[in-house]
Amino acid sequence: MNKTIAMIAAAAAVITLGVARAAPLPEANPDDVGFSREGLTRLDDFFAREIAAKRVPGAVVAIARDGKLVHYKAYGLLAPDKGTPMPVDAIFALASMTKPMAAVAGLTLMEQGRLPLQAKLSNYYPGFADMKVGVTEANGSLNLEPQASPIFIHDLYRHTSGLMYGGRPDSSSPVARQYPDGTAPAIEGDTQAFIDRITKLPLAHQPSTEFEYGFSIDVLGAVVEKVSEQKLGDYLAANVWQPLGMKDATFHPTDAQRPRLARPFANDPLTGKPQTIKLLDTPTKFDCGGACSFATMGDYVRFGQMLLNGGELDGQRILSPKTVHHMTTNHLGPEIKNNVANIEPHRAGFGFGLSVAVRTGEGLSSVPGNPGEFTWNGAYGTQFFCDPKERLVVVVGTAAPGELRKYYREQVQDIVYGAMTK
Repeated sequence: MNKTIAMIAAAAAVITLGVARAAPLPEANPDDVGFSREGLTRLDDFFAREIAAKRVPGAVVAIARDGKLVHYKAYGLLAPDKGTPMPVDAIFALASMTKPMAAVAGLTLMEQGRLPLQAKLSNYYPGFADMKVGVTEANGSLNLEPQASPIFIHDLYRHTSGLMYGGRPDSSSPVARQYPDGTAPAIEGDTQAFIDRITKLPLAHQPSTEFEYGFSIDVLGAVVEKVSEQKLGDYLAANVWQPLGMKDATFHPTDAQRPRLARPFANDPLTGKPQTIKLLDTPTKFDCGGACSFATMGDYVRFGQMLLNGGELDGQRILSPKTVHHMTTNHLGPEIKNNVANIEPHRAGFGFGLSVAVRTGEGLSSVPGNPGEFTWNGAYGTQFFCDPKERLVVVVGTAAPGELRKYYREQVQDIVYGAMTK
C-alpha cells in the first residue's frame, strides 16, 4: 500500500516539475506584484460555475504582471465528447488573434524599409486599383463608384481599406452579401486565388474613411508573402514564433499537436443550434493572416509580453519600442468613422491602432482598464489584452464560438481588475 502511495507521490512530483518547466514566463506570488490571491480564486469559481452549467467545455487563463505569471491554470475539458481534461498547453484556434501576429510580421518589414505604410496596395497586387466602391441607393440597388483615393498599406492595418467580411450577424448590406466569411477563402484556395476573388468584389466604403472589420489583415498577410517571398507562417516562424519560444504557434497543426486541440460543444449552449470550429478539422490552403493560426495560451502570453516590453523578450528583439508604440496608438483620426464598438460590444472608448483596439479614454467601456490598453479577441473564444500602465498581460483560451464568448471577455476582465490590490 505504502509503495503505491509513494509511486503516486513520485508521479505527482514529476507532473508538477513538468508544469513548472513549461511555465511560459517566470512565476511570482500574486501578493508581490499587487494581486490578491483570494481575488484571483474568483476566476476559479467563475469557470467552475460555467463549466458545471455546461456553458463552456473548459478554459486556460494566463495573467502576467511585471513580466511574471501570477495565474496560469487550465479548467474543465479539452474535448467534451472524450472527457479529456484541459491541459495548460492546450492548443486553441486563434481566429482573429492571428491578426496582431500578422501585423507584427508586416511591421518587421516596415523596419527594414521594405513595406512603408503609405505604399499603395496595388503596388503589390495590381487588382486592388480597379476595385469599385459599392453605394446602396434608396431603392436598395447597388451603384458602383470609383475609388476617391487608393488603398494604402496603412488602411490594411487599421481596417480602413473598405474590405469587409461576409457571414456576420451585421452583414445585411448588398455589399456584405457578396463577401465570403472569414476562413472560406483559405479553405478553398491559395493566396492568389484569394486575391483574385476579393478584388472582384465592391468595397464597402471609400478607402481611409471608415473602420470596417474584414479581410484587411488577410490581404496584409498576402503582401508580407509577396515582399518576403515566403509563406506567412514560415516568415512568422523565423522572425516571431521561434525567437520568442512560441513552440506550438502554427497555421497547420501536426499530427502530434492534434490531440491537444481544444474543441467546443457540438451545440451552442445559448441557442441549442449546432456549432463547429471548422479549422480544427479542415486544413487551409494558404496561411490567412486574419483568422487561421493556432497556439497555446502560453505561447500567446509570451507574444503579449514581448509587445508590452516594447518589442523584446528574453533578449530576443522582434520590433523597436518606437514601432510598438506606433502600433499600439490610435490610428482612427476624427475624419474616420469609428465602428470598433459595433464589432465588440464592450469596446466603447476604444480606437484602433495597427491591428489592435486601443483604449483612448477613461470610462465609456464596460470593462475596467486604462488609456493605452491594447487588445483583440478571436471569434472562437480567445482574448488578450495588455495594459501598459498596469504592466499587465492577460490571455484566455476557450472553445466557445458563439455569442457567449463576448460574455467571457467582459467577465474575465472584470475579475482580473477586481483582483488587483494596487
